[in-house]
Amino acid sequence: MQRRKFFQTAAGVAVLAGAGKAKSAAAKTHILTVRGAVPAGDMGVALTHEHVLVDFIGADKASRDRYNPDEVVEVVLPHLHHARQLGVQTLVECTPAFLGRDPLLLKRLSETSGLHILTNTGYYGAAGDKFVPAHAFAETADQLAARWTADWRDGIEGTGIRPGFIKIGVDAGPLSDLDRKLVRAAAKTHRATGLVIASHTGNGVAALAQLDVLKEEGVGGEAFIWVHAQNERSADVHETAARAGAWLSFDGISPKSVERHVAAVVEMKKRGWLNRVLISHDAGWYRVGEPRGGNFRPFDTLFRQFIPAAKSAGLNDDDIARLIRANPREAFAVAWASRP
Repeated sequence: MQRRKFFQTAAGVAVLAGAGKAKSAAAKTHILTVRGAVPAGDMGVALTHEHVLVDFIGADKASRDRYNPDEVVEVVLPHLHHARQLGVQTLVECTPAFLGRDPLLLKRLSETSGLHILTNTGYYGAAGDKFVPAHAFAETADQLAARWTADWRDGIEGTGIRPGFIKIGVDAGPLSDLDRKLVRAAAKTHRATGLVIASHTGNGVAALAQLDVLKEEGVGGEAFIWVHAQNERSADVHETAARAGAWLSFDGISPKSVERHVAAVVEMKKRGWLNRVLISHDAGWYRVGEPRGGNFRPFDTLFRQFIPAAKSAGLNDDDIARLIRANPREAFAVAWASRP
C-alpha cells in the first residue's frame, strides 16, 4: 500500500469503527464470497473451516511463484465437485495471507465448481509467529486494522475480491503481546466491517483471553469463532465460551476423530448450546512444495461418517440442519452494504 494511501486509510479506521455498531445492529442478509455478495439464504449446506492450498515456507518467502495454479485446479477441482454432489453449497476457505491465500485461484475454482467460496483478511500469529509479515511486529492494532479494512473496502491486493471473514491465529494462552495485538486489530476490523473473526486458537485459556480482548474493544462474543475448539477437552470451558456468545468450531473431523467429535457435539446439545456450534473437516491442503500438493484430504467424512454417527448418538434431522445450515448462515452473514 502506498504511504499516503495507507495513512489515509489508518485515519479512516476511527470513522469506520464508529459506523461498526450500526452495521452490527443491522439485519444480516448476505455473505461475501469470492464472486461477490450473495443472499445469506443461498449459503445452503456449508463447510465452515477448510483449505484449498497452504504454503508453510514462512511469511518472508511465501510467493505465488512457488506453485502452478493450473495444477492446483487440476488436483482440487474433483474434490470440490464431489463436495457439491454430497450437497455442499458453500466452502469457507481459511488459509490466511502469507500462508498461501490466493483469492484469484479461489474465484476460478468457485466459478468452475459452482460452489460459493469465502476467503479472508487478517494475519496468522500461531506457530511461533512464522507466518506473520515483518510490518505487523512494528505496526499498531489500528494500523493493522486499517490494512484489513482496506481489503474489505477495496478488495484484496487489487483483485476486487472482498473477504468474507477475518482469519487470525494465536498460540496457547496466555496471549503473547503480538497475539493480543492481532486480536485487537481483528476486533477493530469487525467493528468497521461486520465480518466475523475466525481465530485458530491454541487452547481454552487463549479462547477466553481473546473474548476478554474483544469485550475491551466493545465487540460481543457472537463476532468470534473459536477455531479448533475440539482441542480443548473441557466441556465446561466450551460452555463458558458459548455463554459469552462465541461460536465453537469443532473442525478437525476425520475418519479417526469422528467418535470424539460426535461426543463433543452431543455434549453441547445436552447443555443447550448446539446453536453455538460449527462443524467442518479442516481438510484439503494442497501443500506447496510437495509433488502435486501431497495427500489432499477430501471433504466427505462429515457426510459419510459423522452425520450417521451423530444420529445414532441422539441428534435428529433438525439438529443436523442447524449444524450445517443455520449456524453457518448466522455466523458468516453480514449486513448488506456497499463499500463505504
